[in-house]
Amino acid sequence: MGLLLSPQDWFDLFMHFAVLSLLGIGGAITTAPDMHRFLVSEKNWLTDESFSSCIALAQSAPGPNVLFVALMGWQVGVNAGGGLSAGAHAWWLGLLGMMLTMLGIMLPSSVLTYKATKWAHVNRDLISVQTFKSGMAPIVIGLLVSTGWLLSAAHRDFAQDWKIWMVTAVATLVMLRTSIHLLWLIAAGGILGAAGLL
Repeated sequence: MGLLLSPQDWFDLFMHFAVLSLLGIGGAITTAPDMHRFLVSEKNWLTDESFSSCIALAQSAPGPNVLFVALMGWQVGVNAGGGLSAGAHAWWLGLLGMMLTMLGIMLPSSVLTYKATKWAHVNRDLISVQTFKSGMAPIVIGLLVSTGWLLSAAHRDFAQDWKIWMVTAVATLVMLRTSIHLLWLIAAGGILGAAGLL
């Protein structure tokens, strides 16, 4: 797919992802339909197949889910350079597309989060800030409990899944009673699972 992108097109790519950054409540993946509308339907910078491939590849790879945005930017840039076989020019445009989309999707929401957190810390004595934090605490705890409940629902048969429940109880006690970092406990559980002991 050969594209000819003007400086305005590159700016539009950045700005579109910057706007989506502020709309991505629940993560960047929630804005994928609008990314499809912009990149595939409106601009024809990606095909349906390449768009879906970017998401599938990023979701199957380890790391943050937002990497699909980098893949889309890379693909737009490489397409603008004439494809991977076009050489270094296409690679540089791929890197430019990746940088613009990632900066667009990450920068606005990161700055907003940083500024809001800094403001809330400076104004922590305001009754409105304290009330907001107090109101958010049960919501966050409720969401965590509901996530745990959903994950445990797959292991309701105690007679069959007693090992999993035992490891969960031991890990909880170790976490509460020692200074061992939670990631070590998660790693231990992963090793037990990979070894087939759970």
